[in-house]
Amino acid sequence: MKTINLLVILSIISVASIVGCKKDNFSEKSGICPLVLSTKPADGEVNVFLNQDITIVFNDKMDPATITDESILISDGSPVSGTIAYNDSTVTFTPSSALEINTTYIGTVKTSVKNLTGNALQEDYIWTFSTGSSIMPVVIATSPVNNKTNVPMDKTVTAKFNIPMDPLTINTSTFTLTEGGNLVAGTIYYSGTTAFFDPNVDLLPSTMYTATITTGATSTTTFPLENDYVWTFTTYSSILPPPIDLGTVEDFGIISGVGVSNDAGASEIHDMNVGIYPGPRSSITGFFDVDGGPGLIFNGDFFGADDPAPVPAMLLQAKDDLTDAYLAAEGMTSPAPVTVAGDIGGQTLAPGIYKSTSTLLVQNGNLTLDAQGDPNAFWVFQIASDFTTVGGSPYPSPAGGNIILTGGAQAKNVFWQVGSSATIGDYTSFSGNILALTSVTMNAYSQAVGRMLCSNGSVTLTSTNFIFKP
Repeated sequence: MKTINLLVILSIISVASIVGCKKDNFSEKSGICPLVLSTKPADGEVNVFLNQDITIVFNDKMDPATITDESILISDGSPVSGTIAYNDSTVTFTPSSALEINTTYIGTVKTSVKNLTGNALQEDYIWTFSTGSSIMPVVIATSPVNNKTNVPMDKTVTAKFNIPMDPLTINTSTFTLTEGGNLVAGTIYYSGTTAFFDPNVDLLPSTMYTATITTGATSTTTFPLENDYVWTFTTYSSILPPPIDLGTVEDFGIISGVGVSNDAGASEIHDMNVGIYPGPRSSITGFFDVDGGPGLIFNGDFFGADDPAPVPAMLLQAKDDLTDAYLAAEGMTSPAPVTVAGDIGGQTLAPGIYKSTSTLLVQNGNLTLDAQGDPNAFWVFQIASDFTTVGGSPYPSPAGGNIILTGGAQAKNVFWQVGSSATIGDYTSFSGNILALTSVTMNAYSQAVGRMLCSNGSVTLTSTNFIFKP
């Protein structure tokens, strides 16, 4: 399709308004003819990014029912699959996968597209564009997520990119945090594909903050973000000190001393990081982002002690915070600890501190933690030796071994201080934060809402395990 300049477009719109437009399936003329005002990529554009969304802007509000994968087509000889979104007068086509390198595409808007008064596009709109070989940098995940509420006041704000960025362009000018238009002071660092903003002081309670990554942030191939990326979040309404302060280790779903492995299956970690210290990055195995293994991480990143600065210092701080949390849990005496022993499966426990002077087991039935309507209720389990849950197929284990939360209980308020090693049983559902001195193992197909935090040894995912942020 020929490029239409603004004067020509205005002329056509003016004429269409006076003369009218043939309605779909009718002979009379009434209203304004729908027109395509612009596309992105534009007609004839070259070196288009491989992950470019395709937009079409009309001169009028359109009938969403006519915006379909039959009326909006992108093709390189074969139709490109994707999703179509419509907002006001703009259509956005998002390909299901990256476009092909150095390929010419044809875009088509069919005459079946109509505006809200039933007037149809008078002829198919066709344009072409060609890709290059580059990928446009985009922010693919943030923590906190957009519009998140009840965010902790000591939160480190992060943004994860789809490709490596130039660290020199991730700075106080391109990554900002504001409150009511006022800049928040903080330290910014970048590692892997994640940018971090660590406020110098705790955030204010019950306050909305706006985080921004500007187009000054560029990839290692010097391409900038297409637009500023902006998201907001709101902190807790009041300062309620947690029973155990995890500090910076709160950002980790897994942290260990010498090894993290995913032995088999497509295990997943959601909304948290994986770290190892003092072990090297090479001791993290079985994950796609690290060595091509089947394990996956979503809205998180991997960190090793031999990563470039300032990662080692960040990991050391997280491990120090883990040690502090472990000692705090171990030493809690208020409310008065209740002694437990052996297998506590089948029991229902009210909030409080539970102390075992030896090993502890959850096997003969599920362990239920009842908050009795208090969302701030907490449980601290002080376990002198090993902690084990035992279950069996299918998930969640019908044989017992699951940790069940009820009465408003929250997994983030459950702490398992383990003096030796923790093992999460086959097919069991687990809740809470494990603070283990030696090692943590998740047996086959077990899932957790919580954290697997280990001071000295390894964390092992045995087969197809899932960890979700509490």
